Amino acid sequence: MKTLSKFSIGVGDRFAHQGKAQLQACVLASKQGIEVVPVWNKSNREHLIIGSEPSSTRAEADAAVKALGWTKPYFCDADHINLGTLDRFLDPCDFFTIDVADYIGRPAELSTIAAFTKNHPELTGTIQLQGTGETIVITTDQLSRTAAKFLFAVQEAGKVYRKIESAKGKGNFIAEISMDETDTAQTPAELLIILAAIADEGVPIQTIAPKFSGRFNKGVDYVGDVSQFAREMALDMAAIRHAVAHYGLPADLKLSVHSGSDKFSIYPAIHESMRKFDTGVHLKTAGTTWLEEIIGLAEAGGPSLALAKEIYAEAYAHRAELCAPYATVIDIDPKQLPAPAAVSGWTSDQFTSALRHNPADPAYNPSFRQLLHVGFKIAAKMGRRYLDLLEADEAVIARNVTENLYNRHIAPVFLGRHP
Repeated sequence: MKTLSKFSIGVGDRFAHQGKAQLQACVLASKQGIEVVPVWNKSNREHLIIGSEPSSTRAEADAAVKALGWTKPYFCDADHINLGTLDRFLDPCDFFTIDVADYIGRPAELSTIAAFTKNHPELTGTIQLQGTGETIVITTDQLSRTAAKFLFAVQEAGKVYRKIESAKGKGNFIAEISMDETDTAQTPAELLIILAAIADEGVPIQTIAPKFSGRFNKGVDYVGDVSQFAREMALDMAAIRHAVAHYGLPADLKLSVHSGSDKFSIYPAIHESMRKFDTGVHLKTAGTTWLEEIIGLAEAGGPSLALAKEIYAEAYAHRAELCAPYATVIDIDPKQLPAPAAVSGWTSDQFTSALRHNPADPAYNPSFRQLLHVGFKIAAKMGRRYLDLLEADEAVIARNVTENLYNRHIAPVFLGRHP
């Protein structure tokens, strides 16, 4: 049976060119005595935008593993799939992020809700969450309302899971359920009820991605109360431990933090919670590699810097179109976006200082960074013009990719070391 290691990291690679550089960050962690398993993830939306196939993600991962002699586990993730988008991922993938966010709030059959409530009297009353010093209180009415809100979504996850199982075989893939792309964060009480429902549905998930409070915008730091996030993280880990003990879910079930890219301010809280509960997390960092490619091109100067500026100019011109699919996970201040004419005169240092996520640098521009984060469609349309420069400047780009993934993500979250 395939199992996910205690520590794992989702690495997105929009153009399937940075697999070796990404894997090198996991190699560096291994040299520190920590196994961090890479999971290459790319959503159906990203494949459609770029015009790629899931098989390209698998090919890049396999090539990187062969080149670096990686002997530990690794996976290829069908990211944010549902019944409508699953089929093209079945053959190349062995990790499936089942996204049920769109189904939350759709009512299940009244008889199903009533049966769930009747079958789980242990979920009402006061429940002690070990390791937190806190309790949660769930009333019968709250149990019924939560079931009404989430049961349909869990049933949909069950349908997707069973289709994957029929194609891949039981135990031959990792299953995750994602419900993070919603408007409202799930409470620890709701998470516990959801996990009971997932167990009833017979879905042996190894990770679950709830929505936390605060803003998880693409490519920039967390916006919210860090102490509140830390409390939620601890309570959710305790809820998972309780569910594993009571409902037969996999013993290694862990939290998945989506849109985790560059959430530097909450990384200490994640590390502390993992240490406290002796558990792991799955951290998704999709999108940062694409930005490191642009940073590397800008550092390389010459035609590569010119191309980076051209990508920004086109992204600026088409910003409404590019931002629309990501409206819930970006906050761009149009007044903070520099005019393309001004950017055309920038040096390499000016461009990289504005783009690289270094809040201590007065030149860092979060709006500039977020626009380029969603601007990979511009590079995709360039085809070989873009890819040829990626290959020509591989050394400088790879250095940026590896340093970013290891120093800014792996080391703080899994090693407790902060830049």
